[in-house]
Formats: sequence, C-alpha cells, structure tokens
Amino acid sequence: MELDDLRRRVVGEEFDYQMLTDVLREYDRPRDKIRALLKKKSIIRVKKGLYVFGETLARRPYSREVLANLIYGPSYISLDYALHYHGLIPERVESITSCTPGRGRQFSTPVGRFSYRQIPAKSYTLGIDQVEIDEGRSFLIAVPEKALADKLAADRGTAIRSPADLLEYLVQHLRIDPTGLVGMKADLVMRIALTYRSRKIRWLSQLIRESAKEKIRHE
Repeated sequence: MELDDLRRRVVGEEFDYQMLTDVLREYDRPRDKIRALLKKKSIIRVKKGLYVFGETLARRPYSREVLANLIYGPSYISLDYALHYHGLIPERVESITSCTPGRGRQFSTPVGRFSYRQIPAKSYTLGIDQVEIDEGRSFLIAVPEKALADKLAADRGTAIRSPADLLEYLVQHLRIDPTGLVGMKADLVMRIALTYRSRKIRWLSQLIRESAKEKIRHE
C-alpha cells in the first residue's frame, strides 16, 4: 500500500487502532506495517490505540479537542481550557482540561498534556455542547455556565464564604469580567449546583440573576 492510498482511506486526522488495522488488513503482518509507519513518523502514536498523521501525510491540523474526548472517556472539555475557549478568562491554557465521571487522570503525550478531573455522575450530562468541526469530526465541551461551575467545584482551597467573596474570586483570581455573566443561564447553574451540592455554585446562579437585573436597570 502506498502512503497516499493510506491517507485517502483514512478520512480524518485522528484515528484509532481498529481503523488502522482495517485499512491495513491486506497485509499479512499489519503490526509490522504500523511499526514501520511509526518509525518513519508517517503516523504518531498519541497513546496506545490512538494516532494522528505526521507532517508528511497531514491534510490539516489535528484537533487536540477531538483527541481530548478520545484519550479518556467518557469526558468533555471543561475547566480552564473551556473558560478560555469561551473567552471568559484571558490567559491561554496549554493543557487541555476535561471532566469525567470516572477516575481523574493525567496524560502527557507527543501532542500535549491532557488532564481529567472526576465529577459526580449526576453532574456529567448537564451543560455539554457538541462542536462540529468538519467531515463528521466533533468534540464535547462544557457550555460557559458548566465550565465555570466545574472550576468553582474544583478550586476547593479558595476561601469563598459569601456571594461577595465569590465575586472577588471571579474578578481577581480568574480575571473574569463581571459583564461576562450577563446572558448566562441562572437556572442551568442552579441545576448544576444541586448535582454538586455546592453552595458556591448556588451563589454563582444568584450573581447571574443579579447581573441580568442590573443590565435591565441600565437599559
């Protein structure tokens, strides 16, 4: 098999071992062919059973967001990476942060670092959006409300004892513009708070409601 034929038969940039062996099924020893492709860096092993194309075969950049969902699951992107993705925090986040109902994990790979934080199973299904890229490629990411709620639940060492403390945390620690709360769904945040049993997230819902009222008063 020529390399261009391999590239033609694998549509996306991210693919698993099953897809690769299916494409190489005409070979008597497909594992030997995979080792040869890895040695030539025609393909790159992200982790066991998961690959992307190397520079010589890549048609477009691989998606680290797609890979984050595939490396460990079930999971969705959230926390700091999602907050930056949605424009809520200014700092660029290199490590892709995700949430999972399973055990927390960390993965250092040739394409970056991926971290997964365990959350209550009841919280998992709330506030997740599916982002389509192209050709059927997509990834799951927390909506802004869920990303912020997940972050509050994760930061257990912060001294947040009142709604005023929470606002200071958002502005001073996370550097979130309070106007960014306008338009968020307070009801969704309250539902998330109930699954987390979190007073901090309930206060976040309250702040969102107050931000909406303040906006109406100034219109």
